[in-house]
Amino acid sequence: MDVGTNNLVDNCSARADHPYYGIDYPGHQATGRFSNGLNTADTIVQLLGGYRRSPLPYLALVQGGSNFTRGILKGANFASGGAGLVKGVGLGLYGQVVSTEEQVQQFATVRGNISALLGGSKGDRLLRNSMYILSIGSNDIMEYIFTKPVTPEQFVINLTDTYAIHLKNLYSMGARKFGIISIPPLGCCPIARGFAGGNCVNDTNTLVRACHASFEVLLENMSSTLKGFKYSLANAYNMTMSIITSKIGFQDVVSACCAEKTPQGQGECKEGVPLCENRDDYLFWDVFHPSQKASQLAASTMVSSQDPNFISPINFGSLRNA
Repeated sequence: MDVGTNNLVDNCSARADHPYYGIDYPGHQATGRFSNGLNTADTIVQLLGGYRRSPLPYLALVQGGSNFTRGILKGANFASGGAGLVKGVGLGLYGQVVSTEEQVQQFATVRGNISALLGGSKGDRLLRNSMYILSIGSNDIMEYIFTKPVTPEQFVINLTDTYAIHLKNLYSMGARKFGIISIPPLGCCPIARGFAGGNCVNDTNTLVRACHASFEVLLENMSSTLKGFKYSLANAYNMTMSIITSKIGFQDVVSACCAEKTPQGQGECKEGVPLCENRDDYLFWDVFHPSQKASQLAASTMVSSQDPNFISPINFGSLRNA
């Protein structure tokens, strides 16, 4: 859930630092969020308390120099739009992005600085009581769909094994509370529908559901084998499909609010393309990402819902207090 990391990455084309991104953000500012306003990370931390919006990108803190040491005690956002769980995902499409492996290495730098600032025991306590929110995997699936180097079953195994490595590395550095957001129904996003005559792509959605089931088993196993490991798993597939099916709260759950019209359907969101009049009527902001309203609804569900179809075994609010 990039809040501006890619603005600071050289040779990266996966950027949202231009209109109409941020049209509903305070000051109508295009911050790098792939949204008309706030994204899911922003609302999650607002609802959990203590933040007006997501912590700053790690790279922004680094560039801030003397502000780095003070800033990291308030958290950091490492997300990079277009990146995947697997190293190398996104490079062909977007040039340079920050892979999950590199993000974990950046966290190691933050951890070292926190320990130096607070001392070992106090720093460890801060890291142990902090929450680590991860939303990753969509780009891995999108890249797999166009290349298919292995069977779908092997892809899910490989992706889950890679996720396990990253989570265990974070755990080894003191992380204990993991808020995991699984992959939404990519087969129903506007760009996928554009290649399928306006329909959802069932094969893609089947792969998404398989990944969620595999992530669920992984997290159950980790919580039973790693002391103090706690998690909350948000089912982004079920949450999004419930809206698509019911249309409750939205007038349009199919097309993007901001999108260039192309022969294939809908393309890039940029200044000058058709823009919907009421952004809150739309589930999708651009051809990939949810609108601010959809993100806020998702965040509220993750933080407080008791519905096991959407969040399990506990919600993010309970995880914070665990």
